[in-house]
Amino acid sequence: MAERLRGKVALVTGGTSGIGRRIVERFVEEGASVVFSGRRRSLGKAVAKATGARFVEADVALEADAKKTVGVAREHFGRLDVLVNNAGGPSKGGRVVDVSLEAFDRALAVHVRGALAHMKHAAPIMRAQAVGSVINIGSVAGHRAGYSSSLAYAVAKAAVIHLTRCVAMELGEYGVRVNSISPGGIATGIFGKAAGLEDAAAEKTVAGIKEQFAKLQAVPRAGVTDDIAHAAVYLASDEAGFVNGEDLVIDGGLIWGRRFSEAAPGVAAMKEIFERARR
Repeated sequence: MAERLRGKVALVTGGTSGIGRRIVERFVEEGASVVFSGRRRSLGKAVAKATGARFVEADVALEADAKKTVGVAREHFGRLDVLVNNAGGPSKGGRVVDVSLEAFDRALAVHVRGALAHMKHAAPIMRAQAVGSVINIGSVAGHRAGYSSSLAYAVAKAAVIHLTRCVAMELGEYGVRVNSISPGGIATGIFGKAAGLEDAAAEKTVAGIKEQFAKLQAVPRAGVTDDIAHAAVYLASDEAGFVNGEDLVIDGGLIWGRRFSEAAPGVAAMKEIFERARR
């Protein structure tokens, strides 16, 4: 393996499961020294044991925890080269008249405030080094309405994408790149959790989710955590040294239009109307 991240120190929030865990694994495989955070201690210890990464129990929505987590990376490794703001969670869906403002505030606290807090405390370290890469995890729901049943989640992810651009314009002058990745239909347990299932039960739904997601976009398969983790490796590496302020949409073409096979019957029907008019 090329070990594209050899010598780099990376911090990944929400690294105990799903996309975050796979990013931790891939970064370790590519030679990085990795610190990751999460609220679930037992899962964190299991991932740490399996990967050799260092676990910090933390809630990203709390600035004190963000400061603590960044501090662990700096104190243990002496630097911080990569920050991945991945931590997130499901938020209850429903119509605008039914939105819980408390749940809305929580979604913003986790996705937006959490990302901002970690960037706030990582930025001085990266600026002093004159090098660094921040990767925020957005969503296709932050680009187009209708790709999440949760208004709070969609709005929070839209904010993450724009926050990325704003910080990229500031930190880029110091050699620190800030980009985001917007996943499409990635088959993980988060959807089951959004439906109210416990962690174990939610993970059992992934196979069924894959079948459904394979029908959504031009590429006829569901997205998997590797699709996002591979992109994170690229953005974290020196190969992406001139990429800044970009949002990389990884969705198999989901938000860019209908599949040809779906549009074709409508086109054929229109042609039939024209043919009848000529008769």
